[in-house]
Amino acid sequence: MASRSNAELRPVGLRPVGLGPVGLGETLFALADPTRRALLHRLSSGEARVTDLAESFDISLNSVSKHLRMLERARLVTRRRAGREHLLSLNAEPLDQVADWIGAQRTEWLNRLAALDRLLVKKGRKR
Repeated sequence: MASRSNAELRPVGLRPVGLGPVGLGETLFALADPTRRALLHRLSSGEARVTDLAESFDISLNSVSKHLRMLERARLVTRRRAGREHLLSLNAEPLDQVADWIGAQRTEWLNRLAALDRLLVKKGRKR
């Protein structure tokens, strides 16, 4: 059986829902993990050293560092060095982009559902 593209599988008249900003997938992937969300929650109260963050978790410093690197790749965390210290802080911009994308998806789907409702009401009147 030949592979078909998403465009071929989409019902006629429906345009694709936006794919969102570049990096959206990385942000959502980073947010999917409860440990990473807990790290972000802690950083929402202010800058912290890696070792201070690690103390709050029942996992190794190496594991916390891996989680932090994932958050940095998703641009959710920024790092600065002060001497030998690595200080991390929250960057909320990707969260704002996710919120904007979700809001756009919600609007799009509410519009689609309203159009479907109008169609079903109209078809119901014709019978």
